[in-house]
Amino acid sequence: MSAPATGPLRRFWRVLGRQRRWMLLGVLVSLISTLAGIALMAIAGHFIASMALAGATGAVLNYYTPAALIRAMALLRTGGRYVERLVNHEATLRVLSRLRLWLFDRLLPLAPARTGFLGHADLFSRLRADVDRLEHAYLGIGIPIVVALLALPLVLAVQAAYAWPVALLTLIAATAAAVLLPRWLIVRSRAPAEAMVRDEAALRAAVGDLVRGAAELRLYGADAARETRIHVLTDEQQARLAHLDALQERGQSLIPLLAQTVAAGTLLLGAAAARAHTLAGPDVVMLVLLGLAAFEVLAVLPEAFTRWGATRAAAARVFELVDAEPAVEDPAAPAEPPAKPDIAFRGVRLRYAEDAPWALDGVDLALPFGSRVAVTGASGAGKSSLAAALLRFQPFESGRIVWGGRSITEYAADDVRAAIAVVEQRTHLFDATLIENLRVARPDATRAQIEAAVHAAQLSDVVAALPDGYDTWLGEGGAHLSGGEARRVAIARALLADRPILLLDEPTEGLDAATAQSLMGALATLAEGRTVLLITHRLEGLSHLVDRRVRMERGRIVAEEAMAASSAVLRSGRSSTLH
Repeated sequence: MSAPATGPLRRFWRVLGRQRRWMLLGVLVSLISTLAGIALMAIAGHFIASMALAGATGAVLNYYTPAALIRAMALLRTGGRYVERLVNHEATLRVLSRLRLWLFDRLLPLAPARTGFLGHADLFSRLRADVDRLEHAYLGIGIPIVVALLALPLVLAVQAAYAWPVALLTLIAATAAAVLLPRWLIVRSRAPAEAMVRDEAALRAAVGDLVRGAAELRLYGADAARETRIHVLTDEQQARLAHLDALQERGQSLIPLLAQTVAAGTLLLGAAAARAHTLAGPDVVMLVLLGLAAFEVLAVLPEAFTRWGATRAAAARVFELVDAEPAVEDPAAPAEPPAKPDIAFRGVRLRYAEDAPWALDGVDLALPFGSRVAVTGASGAGKSSLAAALLRFQPFESGRIVWGGRSITEYAADDVRAAIAVVEQRTHLFDATLIENLRVARPDATRAQIEAAVHAAQLSDVVAALPDGYDTWLGEGGAHLSGGEARRVAIARALLADRPILLLDEPTEGLDAATAQSLMGALATLAEGRTVLLITHRLEGLSHLVDRRVRMERGRIVAEEAMAASSAVLRSGRSSTLH
């Protein structure tokens, strides 16, 4: 899908939906607070000058009206600032929440085929850092620009009502501050800001690689090179940030200069008008302070426009991900999936890029319902690709996967996945309680169903030993559980899900022999009455779970062994007996 012609920040605005009401309310409150501050300075200046003249000349002065206005503007400004922060904080949190939910909704159909190439660090960077940076689009860019655009015409109208030359002078200076200066800042800052966003993403990826692969990098002596790369990226990122800060400082230094020029010009024009008796002395003071207050509104624009490029680049990175086409499309009218499907791979070929080797090269494999098949082979043989094709995570280029007598492409991908329970080598546990982690598989599960699944997964003793039982907080990534205990939680989840097909992906890999052996009973219970597809490098200790074994090499099934009869059917190429 090609990206729409509209800019990323405009698309960002369209995505927000109902949250735009909160944003508009935040702008309105900010505008009221800003106008109250401007009015307070102008009225107070006029009142103080009038009081001075009245004291010097003995003239009668209406004290009550301006004093009441000053109190009202002071209360409105103070209260407005407080309400502004409440509303804008609420709006910001709602915007971020909306963006993340919207982004997850669009990422789910893309994963893993369209997101796997990014790597964990870059994907996380787009989900977290780039979305967080979009907060600046509202607080740091949107509000200052809109408030300036709405407040300045009102200030100019008041000035024009008293002395149009003063309004003209303010308009010229404001044009330089609100139009010419931002344009210069955007042009000068866009390239370094966009490069800074890319550097930050690359830096997160490099640090992530170093942390996850520390042992391997140290083993092969590559850790020093990776650390050097991180230092280079950090220096580049800091240099670009310093460049942007310098641009911002130049812009901010120009605003006071323009404000002082307007103040001096207003004094000269006001003095001339006062000598011509077309303008009173207090009015001159009011116009000077009104101009100075107006430029306080413009003082935040250099920072806003300096960060414009980085915010726009972050939005572009988010939409670049969203605009990708899903690798697997659902049919317009999905078929109703069978409850107990027979599965057959027929000449399936799959690769991850046009110039990549075949990950599956004409695979034929029959899985009648209730059969139990182990798929073995070295890394890169095609075992995981077989699972990815079955789960509809990756599209296959030719051949068919028959699911219950019909092509698997005739079903919705979610319906296919809903029939498959997966127990992986790496069990992801959320930073939540044990019972919440179990209910991931079945949110409506009763306590009795959960306890039955825990008992069948041989997890009851572990739960009894936990300080708060099912309500024990597991920590990030299940830090409070051992590897074997985490694997049992995955088995309990699969039991709770109660799906007809079971996919075991290296269920005992990474565990010591005693822990792996203790899982055998739970795995055997889980496999009962289901079609089992076991993916493993080594079948030792798991052979009792299957009745047939196939071996893969270079994307092909090259051997089959009936486990019960202990008879081997060796072949080269594809075996017609597996149709």
